[in-house]
Amino acid sequence: MKIGVLALQGDFLEHLDVLRRIGVETAEVRLPEQLHGLDGLIIPGGESTTFGNLAQHYGLMEPLRQFGQEHAIWGTCAGAIFLSKDVRRSQPLLGLMDIVVERNAFGRQVASFETDLDVPALRQVDPSGAPFPAIFIRAPLIEAVQGEAQVLAQLDDGRIVAAQQGRLLATSFHPELTSDDRFHRYFLRLIA
Repeated sequence: MKIGVLALQGDFLEHLDVLRRIGVETAEVRLPEQLHGLDGLIIPGGESTTFGNLAQHYGLMEPLRQFGQEHAIWGTCAGAIFLSKDVRRSQPLLGLMDIVVERNAFGRQVASFETDLDVPALRQVDPSGAPFPAIFIRAPLIEAVQGEAQVLAQLDDGRIVAAQQGRLLATSFHPELTSDDRFHRYFLRLIA
């Protein structure tokens, strides 16, 4: 199995480190031809507008959309925004996942926080059901899931912070910044 990480900007190195630690072959993706031979793709945290602008500049928008029609893609934080169909503002989006996202919903950098999340789907990779240590940094909120998209995790107050639509995965938080690799292993199951 070979997983690419979109390496236009953002924290792509942290995802590459987790994937390598769990024994997965990886590739940095900056150009359309680098999608060939990949089994899945992670779009990391960063700045979603920058992702869109750079993807347009390098001719990646349509190749990424086509890749997402056939392969698993996981967007974390800004990556979740970039995957979505609606962010209630004008910016380049892949429009692959039927979710509505609010950018920076939890406030500025100083409002970043950590919390334990109950994520029942992670029991597929770890039957213990232990809470997932989620790190939120200028995080988006998944306001709504529509169509075939489903909620995977919510905060205690009911706000949605993780969703799945078939082989597409979106998390508002940064699993790559923790020592817990369950979300990465869960993403691999979506591919398998």
